[in-house]
Amino acid sequence: MTFKEKIQAGKFLVTSEIGPPKGIETKIILEDAELIRGRVDGINVTDLQSSVMRLGSLAVCSLLKQKGFEPIFQVTCRDRNRLALQSDILSAAALGIENLLILTGDYTTLGDHPEAKPVFDLDSVQLLQVVCKLQEGFDMNGNKLEGALPKFCVGAVVNPGADPIEPQIMKMEKKIEAGAEFFQTQAVYDIKVFENFLSKIKHLKTTILAGIVLLKSAGMARYMNKNVAGVTVPQDLIDEMESVSKEDRQKKSIEIAAGLIKQLKPMCQGVHIMPIGWNKEVPLLLDAAELGGRFSPTICAT
Repeated sequence: MTFKEKIQAGKFLVTSEIGPPKGIETKIILEDAELIRGRVDGINVTDLQSSVMRLGSLAVCSLLKQKGFEPIFQVTCRDRNRLALQSDILSAAALGIENLLILTGDYTTLGDHPEAKPVFDLDSVQLLQVVCKLQEGFDMNGNKLEGALPKFCVGAVVNPGADPIEPQIMKMEKKIEAGAEFFQTQAVYDIKVFENFLSKIKHLKTTILAGIVLLKSAGMARYMNKNVAGVTVPQDLIDEMESVSKEDRQKKSIEIAAGLIKQLKPMCQGVHIMPIGWNKEVPLLLDAAELGGRFSPTICAT
């Protein structure tokens, strides 16, 4: 089954994430992908995450596709005008990439080239509308495409911890109207906050994958509480991370994330795991959360 078919079938979805390298050596990230072969329903490939210059998402998605994985091509509006965005999306279709995640993108001052000029020719809602038109056989200006039409499963993002939450919900409504079929969320640590978010979007018919970010330390948790909008790590989780030695942090982090997944599973349609460099811990998290079955080299990702 394709990712789109799994959404339509109501399967509980598990996606993970890979960040391309700062260079052209892809051996390590492809090895990391092999660790979760057959255990996740899709692998996101970030698009210059945090505005840091890296190998392109499209290239890595193509490599994953060639090896039998189901990549999710992240496309941000930050770096490309409408010509380049449409061209890259068509290129993805030509390479057999069937899944998109549309984002506006972090501002360039956050990255390793703070002097870079941001583009933001389109925002995420507008780009979703463009993808819809491309699938209908027309470019953004109504010019007809030649030959076979691109077909995608298109996703977007939402921040369930935003305060106030109403602007996020309004934008969700616009994204769904523009063609978004699934949403991956910002990191969820506070179950009550997520429950409140879900109670306010009951009128929306969509697929929600709750974001799971592995905590690396109590310091990371405090940093996110102070600097990442819409993310709240409860004090009891900070205390848990602080109670263990440096050597036991990964084990505790996996335990916390698995506990969150088990609480979230009855509430939503899937989870999106963002390991942020801890890719080799993802199989351990899947085991702890009882997701995706145990790794078997005979199983091919779909």
